[in-house]
Amino acid sequence: MQRAVSVVARLGFRLQAFPPALCRPLSCAQEVLRRTPLYDFHLAHGGKMVAFAGWSLPVQYRDSHTDSHLHTRQHCSLFDVSHMLQTKILGSDRVKLMESLVVGDIAELGPNQDNVRELQNQGRDVGLEVLDNALLALQGPTAAQVLQAGVADDLRKLPFMTSAVMEVFGVSGCRVTRCGYTGEDGVEISVPVAGAVHLATALLKNPEVKLAGLAARDSLRLEAGLCLYGNDIDEHTTPVEGSLSWTLGKRRRAAMDFPGAKVIVPQLKGKVQRRRVGLMCEGAPMRAHSPILNMEGTKIGTVTSGCPSPSLKKNVAMGYVPCEYSRPGTMLLVEVRRKQQMAVVSKMPFVPTNYYTLK
Repeated sequence: MQRAVSVVARLGFRLQAFPPALCRPLSCAQEVLRRTPLYDFHLAHGGKMVAFAGWSLPVQYRDSHTDSHLHTRQHCSLFDVSHMLQTKILGSDRVKLMESLVVGDIAELGPNQDNVRELQNQGRDVGLEVLDNALLALQGPTAAQVLQAGVADDLRKLPFMTSAVMEVFGVSGCRVTRCGYTGEDGVEISVPVAGAVHLATALLKNPEVKLAGLAARDSLRLEAGLCLYGNDIDEHTTPVEGSLSWTLGKRRRAAMDFPGAKVIVPQLKGKVQRRRVGLMCEGAPMRAHSPILNMEGTKIGTVTSGCPSPSLKKNVAMGYVPCEYSRPGTMLLVEVRRKQQMAVVSKMPFVPTNYYTLK
């Protein structure tokens, strides 16, 4: 098996765009949107298409958002995530490139374009190849059982964040990675465009599998405490502030050779002003940009993501508060629709994760 090439996913910085709340229904007056290889497949299966970060993608299908969410938690769902960029980093200096971009220890894995060009100008051996593949995510507790019927490889030997190239339901050249963004066991399958519809159709023949869209994807990742880039983290957020210190490689902490090390290393020692926290409340759901206040009514932070949790039947959110308010159990106020309501700082994930690891 090979450690997953999707390094950015492993480090907690998935290439996401915007939450379903920012999606727009399609109209003929809007700009031309990019389509994934499964666009016609989505329409044929009742997909409700919306504009999402320049793409036309299904926000949901015939099932309700809640039903789709719960089906993923109890069985498994198929998501089209082909809008996410897939690349290969090539050359003997590929590790140097990746370590110039992220804080993790890329060298221990084994094996944006401007950075590639910069290293090439320095005489470094590095190249970037963009893959023209579709990307399907099969997520849920029965995902491996469903996929095993269509592959010769033993998926019990493919733990979380490892990958292998294999034939999947007759489609050769697929890379199967044990990962995902729902908190459940599952895989992401990079599949040649010509075989994408065939593979999706084959997976849907199993009654365990249903199609799911952007709405369920967003609520599932929020229950799992996973960040949405552009909302919960961005280029101004450090791993310590974002409660992502686990992404910092031990070797790189010692060497202080990663981007932002002079700011981040002191934060590891306790000198951080704000932290990302989970929040739970009853009443109206918390949404992005809702003000967070202390019990005296002073604004201390902002909600970055929020929604009703279909699994918990409560409202969950995440946001940033000063460090002294970040302890689980701390009572705060959140302003929703100009009304203040009680919220409590809660541990994340809100729903336990079920990643598959070898034991």
